[in-house]
Amino acid sequence: MTGKRICNIVCKNIVLAALCVAASSQAQEVVRLGNLKFAHFGAVSYIKEIAPTCGIRVEEKIFAKGLDVMQAIIAGELDVGTTASEAAIAGRASGARIFVVAGFARGGARLVARPHLGVKGMRDLKGKKVGVTRGGIQEVLLMAELQKHGMSVDSAPGKDVQVIYLPFADLNQALMGGNIDAMMQSEPQSSQAINKGFGSEVLKPYDTPIGEPVRTMVMTEAFYGGKRALAEKFMRCFVQATRTFIRHPGVAEKYVRETIFKGQISKDDFEDAIGNSPYSLDVTAEHIQITTDTMVRTGVGRLARPPLARDWVRTDMLDAAKKSVAMQ
Repeated sequence: MTGKRICNIVCKNIVLAALCVAASSQAQEVVRLGNLKFAHFGAVSYIKEIAPTCGIRVEEKIFAKGLDVMQAIIAGELDVGTTASEAAIAGRASGARIFVVAGFARGGARLVARPHLGVKGMRDLKGKKVGVTRGGIQEVLLMAELQKHGMSVDSAPGKDVQVIYLPFADLNQALMGGNIDAMMQSEPQSSQAINKGFGSEVLKPYDTPIGEPVRTMVMTEAFYGGKRALAEKFMRCFVQATRTFIRHPGVAEKYVRETIFKGQISKDDFEDAIGNSPYSLDVTAEHIQITTDTMVRTGVGRLARPPLARDWVRTDMLDAAKKSVAMQ
């Protein structure tokens, strides 16, 4: 074999190796995702399971509440975050450079009271202690319902309703222990309270201008614009994961119950939770604006400069992803 031929073979091998490394590197593009541990956030978690088929890798970090996700985004630790709309709105109002790019669930709230108290509606809460997580969409809905019924509220005694602020994880225990009389809780915790017998449903709070609150997926502006190709891959993967959960409830149940909650919720808990917080894809600027206006009216979030939804709701990438996935 001549030296020239050997050189050609070596050069070709070097080129092939470089191409393989480049392809491998491209396949390992990483998306940093912030998420919450709730049943209706399950399809978002599922993205990381199918991410390799989308040509990406997703690093998921779980947070206690949506405002924590916003803080991580502001700190530059995340590319994508999922939260209820009120945390996204508060984050944008505080200067977080984010876009709402999709919805991934709707509903997900329920007013639950101790069964023996006979609470049948909002007016029956007069003189009661109601637990809720500060800053969550549940607080927005609770305050909107109380305002609708002309009832006063404060964290100190003396008003029609005394609100007790607790983390999501502590509300059920407080209700079961009699430390609060009712709670505006998320899923699957509200379904668990009902199924275990220490809570009874009063209402699903969807009769305010907000309607069913949409859980939002946000992207940083830097990721949305600066890493467009990667962001588009992620969005297609999100659509695939969500449609899998919608079309194959068994897959969704198994993943949420066994992988996310490690067997801590029952089949009934899961089915009741998703019945009240179905997976979805869409969000509109109108819905985000109504939610913003309600936050301003009720004082939740104390928005000094309420953002205009039309300036930061961008669904073009979602629309393209839905079309792309439909053609596969």
